[in-house]
Amino acid sequence: GLPAALPALPLELTVLYNSLLFTVGASDSVVKGEEEGIRQGLLRVLEACGACGQDLGIEELWQKVLQEVTMEELQAPLHRLGALQAAWWLAAGRLGSVTGLFQLLSTAEDPGRAHCSEGQNKLLSVIKAWQVPPEEASLPLVQSAKDLKEILYTAAAFLQGLQELEAGNFPTALSLLQEAAGGFCSKKILAQIYTCLGCCAQRMDKPQTALQHLKRALQVDFQCLPALSHAAAVYHKLGETDAELQALTLLYEALGKNPLAAASCSPYFLMRTELLVHTPVLTSLLRRHHPSEVKYLLAQRCLQDGRVADAVEHYLDFLSLLQEGLQQQVPLDGSSALPRIPEVFLEAASALEQAGRHQDAITVCEEVITRTTDLIPRVLRVEERLEQPECSSPGAELAGGLLSQKKESLCCLAWRAAGYLHQGWAWAKLGESKEAVTQFSRERTSGACCLQVCVCLPVTENLRSEVEVLQKIRLLSLIGRGTQFLELGRHKEALLDFQHSLQISPGDPAAASYLVQALWKLNRKQEAAAQWHKFSQSSPGEDGQQQGQGRPLPLYLVYCLEQAVFPHSEPLARSIQDYLGAAAQHSSS
Repeated sequence: GLPAALPALPLELTVLYNSLLFTVGASDSVVKGEEEGIRQGLLRVLEACGACGQDLGIEELWQKVLQEVTMEELQAPLHRLGALQAAWWLAAGRLGSVTGLFQLLSTAEDPGRAHCSEGQNKLLSVIKAWQVPPEEASLPLVQSAKDLKEILYTAAAFLQGLQELEAGNFPTALSLLQEAAGGFCSKKILAQIYTCLGCCAQRMDKPQTALQHLKRALQVDFQCLPALSHAAAVYHKLGETDAELQALTLLYEALGKNPLAAASCSPYFLMRTELLVHTPVLTSLLRRHHPSEVKYLLAQRCLQDGRVADAVEHYLDFLSLLQEGLQQQVPLDGSSALPRIPEVFLEAASALEQAGRHQDAITVCEEVITRTTDLIPRVLRVEERLEQPECSSPGAELAGGLLSQKKESLCCLAWRAAGYLHQGWAWAKLGESKEAVTQFSRERTSGACCLQVCVCLPVTENLRSEVEVLQKIRLLSLIGRGTQFLELGRHKEALLDFQHSLQISPGDPAAASYLVQALWKLNRKQEAAAQWHKFSQSSPGEDGQQQGQGRPLPLYLVYCLEQAVFPHSEPLARSIQDYLGAAAQHSSS
C-alpha cells in the first residue's frame, strides 16, 4: 500500500524476482496466475516515474517501461524480471512474445546488438545477444540471471525443435534439438532431448543415427525408458528381431521394478528447463508404457517370428494380468499398443495351436465365444445411407452412433466366428474330423446371414475392414470344413464347400486346388483337369492369400490361413498331367 519510490525500487523488484522463483520452486511448476506479480511490479515502476499503464496489456507494458524508464539503477532489476517474464511466456508457448521482449531488452542497452544474421534462429539469437546484468552483493539472488539465461536458451531450442518435429521439418528440428542438447539442463532433460533426436532421425529414415541418440539417452539417464521403447521400434523396422526382443525384455523388467529417484537435477535450480517444456508432442514421444503393453508386444513379436514356445509363455503371462484389473491400468485414448482383448485371446489360441496345445486353444476360444455371443444382435443390417453422415445435419450424431454400434457388432461377430474357426482347426489336428466339421459349421451359421447382407449391399467404407475380415473367416471355414469332409470320404459335400469358397474369393489358390482334388476323388477327372488348367493359367484373385483390398490380415488369422494352404499341389499336378498325357495318347491312337 506504500507509494512507489525510486530509491526502493531496485530492492522491491529484486524481492519480487526472488519471491516468484520461490513460488516456482515450491509448486514445481510455472503457475500462470503468478505472472500478475510481474505486471504489478512494472506498474509500480511507472508509478514511481510519474507514468501510468493500467490499461496496457503485458507486452505493451514491457515496451513502455523499457523505452521510458532509463534510470541506470533500475536496468539490472528490470532485465532480471524480463528474463523471468520470458520463462512464463516460454512455458505458455508464446515464442513470438519472448523474441520481442529480448529484442527490447537488447535494444535498450545497444540498438545494434539485437540484429539477427541471415540463416540464424531469431529467438535463439536474441537470447544469446542479451547481456546479463551484473549482480550486486547487497541484493542477493536465489538464482542468477546468467543461469536463467542458459535455461531459457535451452528451453527455447528444445521447444522450437519439438515444433519443427511435429510439423515434419526434420532437418531443422534436428539442428534445434542438437543445440538444446548442448545447453544447460538436468540429466533427465538431456536424456529426453536425445530421445527426441532419436525419433527425429528415425523419421528421417536414419535408423543407425536414431539408435546412437537413443543409446546416448540411456547412458545419460538409465531411467529414460521411452528411449528403450523407441529403440525396440527401430530394431523392429530394421528386422533385427533378436535386438528388438532384448530391448522389449529389458523394458518390461525395468517397468516392473520400483521406480528409483529421478535422475540427478544437480545443480538444483528453482527455475528449470523441464518446467518450461511440456507440449503434447513431447508427452506423446515420452509416453511411459504399461508393463502389460510391453508383455503383449513380446508375445506378438514372438508369434510373428515363429518363436511359438516364447509366444505362448508371454501370451499366458498377459492373460494372467487380466485378472489384475488390466483395463483400469491401460490408457483408453488410443495411444496404447494393445489391440482389443478378444483379439489377444485369439492370438493366444493361435500360439497354443502352433505349440500343439489344441485343447488349451479350444478352451481359450470358448471364452471368446461365450463373452461375445450376447453382444451380437439377432439381425444386423449394413445400410448404405450410414456411409457418410453429414456433420451439419441434425441426425449426424445419431447416424455416427449407429455406425459405431454396427462396427462393434461386426467386430464381435468376427471374433466369435474366428473362435469357431480356430476350434475347427484344433479339432482337426486332434484327428476329430466330425467335431471339426461341427465347429466349422457353427462359424457359418453364426455369420452367414450378416455376411450375405454385407455382400449384397454396397458396403460402407467405415465398415469395409470388418466385412473383409468376416469374408476371409467364412472362406477359411468353408475350406476347413471341406478338408474334413474329404477326410471323412464325403467328397460331394466337400466339393460344394470349395465351390462356395470360390464364390466368396474367386481365384483363391487354396480353394481352387481343393476343388480340383474333390473332383478328382469323385472320379470326375476330365472336369478336374479342365479346372486345374483354368486355375493354373490365371493369377490369384484380388482377395489373395494375405490381404483383403490391401489391408493386412489380423494376426489371429495368419495360422488359419497357413492351415488352409493346399499341401498336395505337386502330386496332384503330376496325376493330372499323367491323365492328360494318357488321354492324348489314347485319342491319337
